[in-house]
Amino acid sequence: MKFGVLQFFSWPGRRVPLQTVYKRAIDRVKIMDQGGYDTVWLAEHHFSTYSVCPSIHIMGMHLANLTQNIRIGTGVSLAAFYHPLRLAEELALVDNLSEGRLNVGFGRGFDQTEMKVFGVTPDTSYERFHENIEIVIAAWNQGRLSFEGKHHSFKDIEVLPKPLQSPLPTWIGASSPDAINWAAKNGFAILMDPHSSHPDIGQKYATYREILKEHKHQQTLDTPVARLIAIAKTDKEAEAIARQGAEWTVGSYAGPKKGGPPTTLSPEEMVQRYVDEVIIHGSPSKVIDKLTELNETISLNYLLASILSHESFVRLTDEVIPQFS
Repeated sequence: MKFGVLQFFSWPGRRVPLQTVYKRAIDRVKIMDQGGYDTVWLAEHHFSTYSVCPSIHIMGMHLANLTQNIRIGTGVSLAAFYHPLRLAEELALVDNLSEGRLNVGFGRGFDQTEMKVFGVTPDTSYERFHENIEIVIAAWNQGRLSFEGKHHSFKDIEVLPKPLQSPLPTWIGASSPDAINWAAKNGFAILMDPHSSHPDIGQKYATYREILKEHKHQQTLDTPVARLIAIAKTDKEAEAIARQGAEWTVGSYAGPKKGGPPTTLSPEEMVQRYVDEVIIHGSPSKVIDKLTELNETISLNYLLASILSHESFVRLTDEVIPQFS
């Protein structure tokens, strides 16, 4: 099993200086760089203390300068919010300056505030997302680019630099059936979301593989599956961390008012769903058993860990990952 981290820059209650949030995250990445982790995937968010990292490309370059081994992933670059040629340039530049350590993840986004501010509506976000990705990949792979689309048109433009890696490893953040269907039909690797239950993730992954096969695509890249993780000395302590993390997630980001999926559940019921069905929590031995079970039942062979406490990170690094090496 491979391990990566879905790195947020959460600022709950603004209790500490924001620079402290960044320092703690950077210190973790330096530890990840020393072994055991494949990639740190950086989460892009705007206008919210849920995660204060509006430019994961700048942050990715900063982390690349401070590390030597770990890959730097965009988890995800919200492609519908960018001019596609600028996005192509920035990602290619990071790949060159990091000496080929970039993993690219693209996502559509769903936060209603972000969409409104960036002039993207829910009705047009999919078509902008798809068109922008098409342009970015063409810009990387063609010497000079000409393109006529609904939202953009260019003629004979040379986009520089080109990525150092060829091809540049690219994933689509896919959680909805439509997104999974589109990614599989077009042969993209996918990143799987941290908010679905384990059985739902398993079903989505099986559907993705079926559609890949149906369209005669072979995908050699890993499929990182994002899971919220809470680990403590005892199961009871870990459950308390999981509940606190669920409350923060539901209250600040993942609820339907922010653009998440419609639900009939109350906020309290949503929190309980996260604790019961979504978050992997427990003592190190319990978490090891759960990861082994998920590997066997839903083919989870790349854990993209969204870590809910510092203790969880330490125990994952020191006590869980060595059992899968």
